[in-house]
Amino acid sequence: MQRIVKRLQGLVLIVLVGYGCLVAMAFFFQRSLIFHPSRSNSMTPLQPWQCQGSVIGYCRRAENPDCVWLMTHGNAGQAAHRWYVLDCMSKRDSVFVLEYPGYGDRKGRPSRETMNDAARQAYRYLRETHPGTPVCVLGESIGSGPACVLSQEEIAPDKIVLVVPFNRLADVAAHHFPFLPVRPLLLDDWDNAAALEGYGGKVEVYGAALDEIIPITHARALAGQFPNARLVEIPVGHNDWADSRWVRIGMYGEACIERTLSGVGWPFRAVVHVGATARKGRRSVGGTRGVLERPPGRAVVQVGGTRGVLG
Repeated sequence: MQRIVKRLQGLVLIVLVGYGCLVAMAFFFQRSLIFHPSRSNSMTPLQPWQCQGSVIGYCRRAENPDCVWLMTHGNAGQAAHRWYVLDCMSKRDSVFVLEYPGYGDRKGRPSRETMNDAARQAYRYLRETHPGTPVCVLGESIGSGPACVLSQEEIAPDKIVLVVPFNRLADVAAHHFPFLPVRPLLLDDWDNAAALEGYGGKVEVYGAALDEIIPITHARALAGQFPNARLVEIPVGHNDWADSRWVRIGMYGEACIERTLSGVGWPFRAVVHVGATARKGRRSVGGTRGVLERPPGRAVVQVGGTRGVLG
């Protein structure tokens, strides 16, 4: 009996030591699991964006822009690769895609601190160089973290658009690694919901219904905490959100959603519920939630507590 107990104790010890090694590896190598920068010199229609003699990103400048957009991109690739966003935006707007430290040709290492600092520097530079022009922020995936941090600036963004975002990064990590104590281990934990508290501008959230990297429940949870937030659910995966049939990014929310729904090129019927009333029509109105059905996918629009169906 004692021999069996000793063997069991030995097995438990081996399991604990092995688990401890796994936790230690996850802790020390976590940034290589989160950040996937590239440094390729690929062709891009975007132009280098310089600040104080250094390239801090890539851009598409419009003459006398209606609006200036700062994009904080996802965790893989680099700023030069984000030219696909141009199809989702007005040609009358200028778009500046921030390069993170350690990405592309920019020196440094990516982390929550360095990426937030880079975003603040870029945002303040755009405010300084475009006085009198609305400056808005577009955060993609992990870039939703630095984007939400900018809501705390003294002069906050005129609008914040979050695409395939998370509510809190620790929740995403816990979803993918449920067997690890990721919350106390995570060095770079953006809490978007906390960062947006007190922000009085417009918030628009695009969630991908087929997202397996950041499940759409995160976008729903984030948008659900802010009555002014507009949630648009699109029938694509995490990396396919820039399909211009579904996403239109602009300064004015109602116009943006109307283009999203009426620009897909096929007929639909709308039942819009605003409070206790409902009416039918051929396009969305502000303050609605709806479903746009075209097999095999659908798009959903939600604002605050109002609801409708587009089908």
